[in-house]
Amino acid sequence: MFVYRPIRQRTQRLLLLFLLIAACETGSSQIHYSLPEEAKHGTFVGRIAQDLGLELEELVPRLFRVASKGRGDLLEVNLQNGILFVNSRIDREELCGRSAECSIHLEVIVDRPLQVFHVEVEVKDINDNPPVFSVSEQKLSIYESRLLDSRFPLEGASDADIGENAMLTYRLSPNDFFTLDIINKKDKGKFPVLVLRKLLDREENPQLQLLLTATDGGKPELMGFVTLLILVLDANDNAPLFDRSVYEVKMYENSANQTLVIWLNASDVDEGINKEIIYSFSSLVPPSTRRKFLMNESTGEIRVNDAIDFEDSNTYEIHVDVTDKGNPPMVGHCTVLVEILDENDNSPEVVVTSLALPVREDAQVGTVIALISVSDRDSGANGQVTCTLTPHVPFKLVSTFKNYYSMVLDSALDRESLENYEVVVTARDAGSPSLSATASVSVEVADVNDNAPAFAQPEYTVLVKENNPPGCHIFTVSARDADALENALVSYSLVERRVGERALSSYVSVHAESGKVYVLQPLDHEELELLQFQVSARDAGVPPLGSNVTLQVFVLDENDNAPALLLPGTGGGAGALSQLVARSVGAGHVVAKVRAVDADSGYNAWLSYELQPAAGGERSPFRVGLYTGEISTTRALDEADAPRQRLLVLVKDHGEPALTATATVLLSLEDSGQAPKASTRASTGAAGAEAALVDVNVYLIIAICAVSSLLVLTLLLYTALRCSAPPSEGACGPGKPTLVCSSAVGSWSYSQQRRQRVCSGEGPPKADLMAFSPSLTPCPLPDVEGEEQSTGGNHSSKVGYWFSIFIVCFVNILFHRFSPQICILEYLHSLSKYHVFI
Repeated sequence: MFVYRPIRQRTQRLLLLFLLIAACETGSSQIHYSLPEEAKHGTFVGRIAQDLGLELEELVPRLFRVASKGRGDLLEVNLQNGILFVNSRIDREELCGRSAECSIHLEVIVDRPLQVFHVEVEVKDINDNPPVFSVSEQKLSIYESRLLDSRFPLEGASDADIGENAMLTYRLSPNDFFTLDIINKKDKGKFPVLVLRKLLDREENPQLQLLLTATDGGKPELMGFVTLLILVLDANDNAPLFDRSVYEVKMYENSANQTLVIWLNASDVDEGINKEIIYSFSSLVPPSTRRKFLMNESTGEIRVNDAIDFEDSNTYEIHVDVTDKGNPPMVGHCTVLVEILDENDNSPEVVVTSLALPVREDAQVGTVIALISVSDRDSGANGQVTCTLTPHVPFKLVSTFKNYYSMVLDSALDRESLENYEVVVTARDAGSPSLSATASVSVEVADVNDNAPAFAQPEYTVLVKENNPPGCHIFTVSARDADALENALVSYSLVERRVGERALSSYVSVHAESGKVYVLQPLDHEELELLQFQVSARDAGVPPLGSNVTLQVFVLDENDNAPALLLPGTGGGAGALSQLVARSVGAGHVVAKVRAVDADSGYNAWLSYELQPAAGGERSPFRVGLYTGEISTTRALDEADAPRQRLLVLVKDHGEPALTATATVLLSLEDSGQAPKASTRASTGAAGAEAALVDVNVYLIIAICAVSSLLVLTLLLYTALRCSAPPSEGACGPGKPTLVCSSAVGSWSYSQQRRQRVCSGEGPPKADLMAFSPSLTPCPLPDVEGEEQSTGGNHSSKVGYWFSIFIVCFVNILFHRFSPQICILEYLHSLSKYHVFI
């Protein structure tokens, strides 16, 4: 038995501890402590840090602080041990007056993250106030003619304590004439009344002195005393009487002056002058009540004389005396209890205490932005306050305690959409009509690097003439970043790679700040027709974001290469073409052919052949084809023609200015029987060349057919889509093309059986055939929309035109009237009139 009791006691204590912890955890972040008033400085209240679940080491870093609205520094927290203790004298009566409940509400605020806890410290009453009478001596004038059981109300004592400590009992000193009776008034406590038990005789006892003692119910008991001085009067033996001893009246606050409160009625059974009565406030009525109300001495009307405010006092106790005019006069008494009813005459008050600004745009939903408290001095429904926010804002209010709110983030923020919110907090009571108050909270959204720089389009085309000066500016890239400050500071750089055997940075460079693109060396169209690379735009945020744009730099051809002759056995160098010709050949017989190529493209590579006149002005029996270079006879040869003919053929391109080359053709005229072997050899070589040329022509014809078919199909689809789509600017009218260039384009480009290098960084060099629109002007490009609109309605005529040219070329090639090269050039030239790119 000796061992069992301590174990059971410890078990009970542990169970009680668990119950207390469970109660605290279900308290919605509210902790309740209690302490008696008048506790000494340093008195332990509670381990607040431990009860809130906070570690002692994080109190200082998280800026642990305690706020108490209007309570000063009554309580403090030791940040070293997390104990809440009494810092200064706490007087419950000074804090809460006569209120039954008295608590100190503390707000405990910690940052990182921002949290708020509500702590309620109940101040318990101790019996530290004795009963107090308003005067040390009460005088009562009582006529000797008063009857037994006459009652004389006395002023009771007041005790500043509450509960049992304010429960008063009265005791009258022993005497022969009076006993003490206690009246319990509704919600007003106990009031002592003297009751006459023995008739008075002024001649024997003109004056009586009694002692009234008031004792409270505290431990230990405290007492108060007042001396009752009773003056025994002679004469008038009937006092005026009210029809009731206590009157209860209800009225609204803010009643206008002269508003009737009550009309009292008293009567005196005496006659004559002893029956005439006068109404007056009792000497027990305090001056503050006298200022609020006005008594009519003749009629007994009590009217409002000053502002009545429920928040100042909700009840008034008015003691009224009615006195007759007898000699000596007699007095009747009554009490008027005036209950003041509340009106909704006080607007709510809104206080924004703690703000966590600015708010990052990537803040999580539920982040606490501000702490808001509201209050209303009214009571009941008039003091019930609801709090709302401006609609359509990404915030909401969360109630944390009675009349305390947290403004938290309700949805994701985007500074690029809106960088500042003017949030209006509206507090509205439930009165009728309701009153409201507002407070404005400016929430600034801090930028986060969540937007990468963006270019207007993913790819740009730049046209540059070859042989450009080193360091020339060809284009400017520009990217926009929707962020702010350093997050929007954009810098540009090349995306480095290899172009053939060289680095990209040896060709072009980009200015880091302006985005200007420069060519570092002269470009050669014959070596590099297309330079494709990427420019990177990156912001200065952390972490940085970036994007790339592709630039396609087309190198335009200039006429910087003269025609080169292809002479047999000379390797394309200088020399003369020798050929044996029989005198028996007829007119139009092809005796030789001059072949030449031009390293340029387009018109710069389109060659024409001319026969230079003889030195003596003699008419030559030979001619040369303008575009074929074939030398044929103009007539039949005869004996008069010189046996050795020296022809000078001028080969000229169509560039501006035109470049030329001169071919020397030596023709030896022989009789028909002298040169059969040479003719046979020449015929064999010519046949082989013609066979190779026929093969090339067949491939060219097949290519033209394929391209034309694809073009017709594309045009038909394009026309159908445009006419079926809803019109934007015109009926089936195309939009304006976007093309960026830095120089003019030469008429058109044609590559004759030549391989060009297109340096895009991907794949081997490719053979190409390119045709550009003629007569293009330097950028910006001319308005193509008008031309397309003018020709947009005639697609069928253009297709027919292209096909007619194709048929004519095809027929002439079959009958060897024109060379395939000439027909191809004419066909591409017709396509170029309508800005077609192959």
